[in-house]
Amino acid sequence: MNHLLDKVVVITGASSGIGAVSAKALAARGAKVVAAARGQ
Repeated sequence: MNHLLDKVVVITGASSGIGAVSAKALAARGAKVVAAARGQ
């Protein structure tokens, strides 16, 4: 059973590094991802 299926996860700092990797990994496992990053 996938415990992330249809869960919503909010990730800050999602443009690079651990935030980007986490967002991709969680989305691949079925989570709905809200990714936020600040502009440069």
